[in-house]
Amino acid sequence: MIGRLQGIIAAKHAPEVLLDVNGVGYEVHLPMTCFYDLPEIGKPVTLWTHFVVREDAQLLFGFNNADERALFRLLIKAQGVGPKMALGIMSGMSANQFIHSVRQGDVSTLVKIPGVGKKTAERLLVEMKDRLKDFTGADFDTGLPGAAPSNMGMALSPADSAREEALSALLALGYKDNQATKVIKQVALDDMSAEDIIRAALKAMM
Repeated sequence: MIGRLQGIIAAKHAPEVLLDVNGVGYEVHLPMTCFYDLPEIGKPVTLWTHFVVREDAQLLFGFNNADERALFRLLIKAQGVGPKMALGIMSGMSANQFIHSVRQGDVSTLVKIPGVGKKTAERLLVEMKDRLKDFTGADFDTGLPGAAPSNMGMALSPADSAREEALSALLALGYKDNQATKVIKQVALDDMSAEDIIRAALKAMM
């Protein structure tokens, strides 16, 4: 089990980061609420990780602290919730916002997450309400920190590159192509980084 990684950020392509740990590159998937808080490429970072082994893939999911990882692990224990859906949930809202939604029985917010229908949301609220009863996350962040600009997509203009990267990230999180494209057109400005566009798009869809 890989529980924590400490290394240098070699590349960022939301929602994935390439972490160089003593010359070995680990591809780590992060919720966007964690991705926003990453330092710039070339800077050190420590990520708490959860390792998933499937027949067709081995995946690493990363988090800024142990409490966020603990919430992810509770989510994937819920019926019908896999790592991708859990990543989408934690990307669409902060951990504190999710806990608040569960405690308030807020189905309408959860159904806006890709792949979460009304029945899944209702079941998730029932299961998570009991599991989160005594759960306190001292390290949870209540906001969405600012993002470092990305340098991906050099063949395109900076504005187009940011839009393409934002679209790729939203698709990876489970949003439909037409839905993601439409909301990016609505929120994207030429001076916004990819992470800024993703944050604005997720906010608009939630």
